[in-house]
Amino acid sequence: MNITVTQQDKVTIVAIDEKRLDANNSGELKSQMIDLLQSGQRNLLIDLEHVTFIDSSGIGALVSGFKNATAGGGKLFLCNLQQQVQSIFELTRLNRVFDIFADRESALQKLG
Repeated sequence: MNITVTQQDKVTIVAIDEKRLDANNSGELKSQMIDLLQSGQRNLLIDLEHVTFIDSSGIGALVSGFKNATAGGGKLFLCNLQQQVQSIFELTRLNRVFDIFADRESALQKLG
C-alpha cells in the first residue's frame, strides 16, 4: 500500500495513494495508524484524496484508528473524500462520527 506520512505542526498527515481502500490493503493502514499512535502521535489526518472506493474493511480500519486515537487522548480526522466515498460515510452516518474536511488546508487551519 502506498502511504505517505508527513508532520505539520501537531498533526500527522497520512496520505493514502491508492484508488481502493478495501480488504486487500486496509490492514496495512490499520497497522500504520497503530504504529503512529503508539509512537506518540496524537492527532492523525487521513487524506483520502486518491481513494475512489472503500469497502467495509476500509471503513473498519478507519473506525479502529478513530477509537485508538480517542482512547489515547488524540483525534483522527478525514479530508479530501471523493463523492463515492463521501456517500458511503453519509449512508452509514459515519459523517456524524468523524470530523471530515473538504481539503487538507481547511483541516490544518482548524486543527492548527
